[in-house]
Amino acid sequence: MLSWTLSPFATLSPHALYAILHLRTEVFVMEQQCAFQDMDYADQQAWHLQAYVPGQDGPGALVAYSRLFAPGIKYAEASIGRVMSHQSRRGTGLGKQLMAESISRCGRLFGEATPIRIGAQARLEKFYQGFGFMTASPEYIEDGIPHIEMVRK
Repeated sequence: MLSWTLSPFATLSPHALYAILHLRTEVFVMEQQCAFQDMDYADQQAWHLQAYVPGQDGPGALVAYSRLFAPGIKYAEASIGRVMSHQSRRGTGLGKQLMAESISRCGRLFGEATPIRIGAQARLEKFYQGFGFMTASPEYIEDGIPHIEMVRK
């Protein structure tokens, strides 16, 4: 069973922040072999959605994460970014759970009718289409990886 936590930056504990930055580095830098500056000073404006597998003494291991932005911060629309799951949990449906939870939490935070824009890795276009996102830009390169913008109305 997963434990979901949604926190603004100012309330993240040092342990939670360390776990988030560790997982982001593991996935985006090490696995994808992409040397980029992950800490972009946008974290302070984001809500941080975390999924933990409960441990015996505390919250346990962080296995999935995304960050959510209010309209007007990243794009005119609300936004979801840094969507990821731990390598050991891929193929279990956790990515779908994470996106569904991210969309739901955006609705609760920013209003159900608020559109959401994402900058998605192009290889994941069909995955995001499954959540109602439509391609909204030509392909572009970000940090050496093909991306596209997608919008969910």
